[in-house]
Amino acid sequence: MNITPNQRIQLHGFNNLTKSLSFNMYDICYTKTREEREAYIAYIDEEYSAERLTRILQGVSDRIGAHVLNIAKQDYVPQGASVTVLVSEGPVVEVPTDHLEEKPAAMPESVVMQLDKSHLTVHTYPEYHPEEGISTFRADIDVSTCGEISPLKALNHLIDSFDTDIMTIDYRVRGFTRDFKGRKLFIDHDIHSIQNYIDEEHKEEFDMIDSNIYQENIFHTKCKLKNFDLDNYLFGYKSESLSGEEKTAITARITEEMEEIYFGRNMNRR
Repeated sequence: MNITPNQRIQLHGFNNLTKSLSFNMYDICYTKTREEREAYIAYIDEEYSAERLTRILQGVSDRIGAHVLNIAKQDYVPQGASVTVLVSEGPVVEVPTDHLEEKPAAMPESVVMQLDKSHLTVHTYPEYHPEEGISTFRADIDVSTCGEISPLKALNHLIDSFDTDIMTIDYRVRGFTRDFKGRKLFIDHDIHSIQNYIDEEHKEEFDMIDSNIYQENIFHTKCKLKNFDLDNYLFGYKSESLSGEEKTAITARITEEMEEIYFGRNMNRR
């Protein structure tokens, strides 16, 4: 459909289209020893605590125009966090002052926000390779909305909020709504690529590939940092302390890890 930004579609009742944005990011680190790995996991646990994740999702709510109603959060021991934030699409006249402290969920760290018939969630996954010295931190963020709220408005905020080496982003419009004549509308806005909603400065930083199914209103973009600096992937020391052979070997391991995540398949192992 060809609707300009200044046009509004006259609907019969509420806009029932569901717009879902899935943002998946990876941070990769070379951790040679057990001590380095434990230090990296401790750093991630502190950097992306329940408090920090709550602020990130509050920022998402601000950017999509939602209203936060209530927050429940908990940090786990020895690591992890869980946060639940209730929000609404419009202001609520009466908001209870009590809130429930959620019991720890199964995931190491998780955040959930709920809108009227909509929700935002974050789950984080610290992970490491048992033999090859690679540790990764993954965060999965899902923003699902209906009505006029657009999750795409939060995309650049999410990119800014995480230290990202690899991103995979999915956007889908599901269901249908009706115009005032009863005709079904399966999408209420023009979109050709998720990249259209990413700031130019971010697009300069990443190599990007699209895989879209336009007739199904499904859009997929994956991104990998263009520039490689070994010092950004070492934890607690600089590459100047390594020999040339060590630099070459570590660089090969890290770049292979990035390629496997980016393309979603295992490469030929040495």
